[in-house]
Amino acid sequence: MDRTILGTSVEAAAGVLAGGGVVAYPTETTYGLGARLDRPAALDRVFRLKRRPLDKPLLVLVASRADLERLVVEIPPAAEDLMHRFWPGPLTLLLPARADLPRAVTADTGKVGVRISSHPVAAALAAAAGVPVTATSANRSGEPPALTAGEVVERFGVEGETLAYVLDGGRTPGGLPSTIVDVGPGGPRLVRPGAVPEGELGI
Repeated sequence: MDRTILGTSVEAAAGVLAGGGVVAYPTETTYGLGARLDRPAALDRVFRLKRRPLDKPLLVLVASRADLERLVVEIPPAAEDLMHRFWPGPLTLLLPARADLPRAVTADTGKVGVRISSHPVAAALAAAAGVPVTATSANRSGEPPALTAGEVVERFGVEGETLAYVLDGGRTPGGLPSTIVDVGPGGPRLVRPGAVPEGELGI
């Protein structure tokens, strides 16, 4: 059985992603699990690692607006405003998804949840990957998320064939997950309270 590799190289982690592996990486709040959207088997591995129901779509991390535009049908004015005020940062926007996106990130809802991270390691990984990657907390569904690389290894290290690389960026602060706002038809709507306080959203 392959073992999980613990390291600090963004380039090595991006190489693992390109090869169809799953990578754990630090974000503004907790550690997350990343797989490239163009690697279906890796997306399946994320669901297996988390023991996550397939009808709960994975959120997506992008490096740039250009990446975002490859995922969505349109960017409504309300989304433009929120992006301007809170990106990069822990705000996920639900936007109209392109029809060719994998079901793993839409769950057939017609929407995809996307954000740009303000964490330097997460942002560097998204850029090095060259394509969008998943952004879901490094934990099994219903359990607390991992806050350090060591905690990730403790939870998933025995499953090295599934989790290939842990990108050690130090301890993450924990706290609330990213705030999720649906900016589809009908105007912006808070879906999940989180790290960006509801009162600051202005919706």
